[in-house]
Amino acid sequence: MSEIISKTDSVCSVRLPVGETLEIRRNMLIPADKAKNSGKRICIVTGIHGDELEGQYVCYEVIKRIKEHPELLSGQVEVYPAMNPLGIDSVTRGIPGFDLDMNRIFPGSGQGSMAEYVAHKVIEAISGADLAVDIHASNIYLTEIPQIRINELHQNELVPLAEKMNVDFVWVHAASTVLESTFAYSLNSTGTPTLVVEAGVGMRITKNYCEQLTDGLFNTMHALGIWQGEVRGIREPIVSGDDEAVVFFNAPGAGIFVPEAKHWTRLKKGDLVGRIVNPLLGEVVSEITTPEDGILFTIREYPVVDEGSLVGRLLKQ
Repeated sequence: MSEIISKTDSVCSVRLPVGETLEIRRNMLIPADKAKNSGKRICIVTGIHGDELEGQYVCYEVIKRIKEHPELLSGQVEVYPAMNPLGIDSVTRGIPGFDLDMNRIFPGSGQGSMAEYVAHKVIEAISGADLAVDIHASNIYLTEIPQIRINELHQNELVPLAEKMNVDFVWVHAASTVLESTFAYSLNSTGTPTLVVEAGVGMRITKNYCEQLTDGLFNTMHALGIWQGEVRGIREPIVSGDDEAVVFFNAPGAGIFVPEAKHWTRLKKGDLVGRIVNPLLGEVVSEITTPEDGILFTIREYPVVDEGSLVGRLLKQ
């Protein structure tokens, strides 16, 4: 059986004031036989937000499957499971102590603050890969079906790759809605194709979603010449580049949201998505119904809502 080289190293290391060290680590898996290496490279990244943990299980599954069949590896796989280790350790979305969203400081600066320096070193390490996949979960408030979100500026290159990823939905956003300081935008704008995956819910592991994404990663690696094994049952996603095709459901008043519709199901115009109830008075504050036929691809997970809180999204069909 062929062997692989599995090497963990430090992308960057920064001393902290409390006498500890912030370190971003990766695992690089490469065929031991250089003749088997296609020279292709994929980087799997997660943990930019410390409360998004779905990608942790994906990283585990990817490495486990490669080690089970090392003879099928024909390129380089790099796994970055914790881009924001301080946030993961403290169950904090941003970088604790800085009140900073890490996904708003890319591409960073080699002469900048600690956070900017870390972002700079990460971009430096991943630049030039044949593909980077940035795995996010939703926050603690919403559950998302496995989907990929793409800036329309890069859709010609990225949509064909996204269609191999075994997700349910590919959402192409207008360029005006994309923040230029994100990890994905910084890499895409400099020539490293990067997909942004959203799946599941914050602070949780949704095992079936994670396994679905893992299958998609191996299918994509096969297409890139990094993996020789086949993955069956890859689903064909719905691709939407029309922002007007997405309906947002927002709470018209405060209360407790009680969902009535199931996630990722087809709904008819007028179907009930959920109710907002008042637990003090025992009354229904409002009922949220669908204005058109479509598929419910986002649903509220955390029940407490204020006026304007997002409770769901519907893809019109």
